[in-house]
Amino acid sequence: MKEENRPSSLIPGLLFILILIVIAGAAYYIVRGFQRTTQQALAPFQQANTGLQTQVAELLHPTPTVIPDPVTYITEVRSLSRLETIQYSIEKVITAEIGQGAFGFLFGDRLLFVAHGTVIAGIDMAKISPEDLRFEKGVLYVKLPPSEVFIASLDNEKSYVYDRQTGSLTRGDQNLETTARQVAEEEIRKAAEEDGILELAQQNAETYLAKFFAALGYPNTIFETTLAD
Repeated sequence: MKEENRPSSLIPGLLFILILIVIAGAAYYIVRGFQRTTQQALAPFQQANTGLQTQVAELLHPTPTVIPDPVTYITEVRSLSRLETIQYSIEKVITAEIGQGAFGFLFGDRLLFVAHGTVIAGIDMAKISPEDLRFEKGVLYVKLPPSEVFIASLDNEKSYVYDRQTGSLTRGDQNLETTARQVAEEEIRKAAEEDGILELAQQNAETYLAKFFAALGYPNTIFETTLAD
């Protein structure tokens, strides 16, 4: 008799478990629905907050807008006959400062500029005249103009202001970086000349032209360098 009543005694337990499953499922869908509703309700505020953060970031770190003038003026056109024979790539650190006296902490301005530049040298072939060439006893004599620096310029993509310090009562000199860049170009050119760029440019020019004249049928060439003014 006890074994026959056992299945019927399990029915309430199974019903209780089934009810718990139904309640848990209903609770899950209720929570999910609440989350969706909450997200939809907060979405406009989140978008507004994101927009506000973007505006604040633009105010604190504005992106410069560069608008080139559509009108271009060509001021000069020249024909060039330059033989570029050597190029230097130079890095130079420039310190520019102003107002660094007793009140420098109030009115001073100081920056550290890392300059990357290029110096190109060679000879100007346009300065060679027919009188500078003569052929005697199987030897070609060529009088070359002195070598010169054609280009000494900064690489704006690699040059940058490493550090800048301004006094508490000044916004800084707006021309200080421009001055640093101008000095940097002069120093880069000076460094190249001190390292012997002009001498190397002259040697490379003679080597190149000797091969050039040999290809034209003048294997023996002697170069005479004109003294610089």
